[in-house]
Amino acid sequence: MKHSYLLPVAFATWVMAGCQQQPSNQSGAATVASTEQQAGQSGVKDDVSNPNIVQVAMGSKDHSTLVAAVKAAGLVDALSNAGPFTVFAPTNAAFDKLPVGTVESLLKPEKKADLENILGYHTYVGVLQGALLQDGMEYDMVYGGKIKISRKGEQILVNNQPVVASISASNGMMYVIEAVLLQPSK
Repeated sequence: MKHSYLLPVAFATWVMAGCQQQPSNQSGAATVASTEQQAGQSGVKDDVSNPNIVQVAMGSKDHSTLVAAVKAAGLVDALSNAGPFTVFAPTNAAFDKLPVGTVESLLKPEKKADLENILGYHTYVGVLQGALLQDGMEYDMVYGGKIKISRKGEQILVNNQPVVASISASNGMMYVIEAVLLQPSK
């Protein structure tokens, strides 16, 4: 009877030893987890779930300029996170309407802060749908400034620019617009 407690203690010790994390220089699951942590949320591969806002934009031939801007601003991981977010996503044609050289200039590393501000003015933390997109509603965007929603019949406009499509993503909503939103002068 005196030794009957040894078996459960030995088993518990064996289980605990097996649950300890492997050293980082060994291959296997620990290395995979470490790699995913370094890559950020955008590095997580998931072919089963609905795509997030960044994945939706990456899958759209009409948003390659927006994707390049999000990458240059270092916002891929931020916009891949759970959110929720609402992004008013300018098309390539919208960026083409800007003065010649503007996009190329904004994609340079020294213009990263300006690009973050512009993209932040297109991003709202939360999901704006239905009842929230009513005429006269205003919303504070991520990097300052307010957008104003208006309606012409069933057409939704943001800062007087029409929303041409809406796409639900796993981490929010993406509204396709054909203009780059500019903050009003102060």
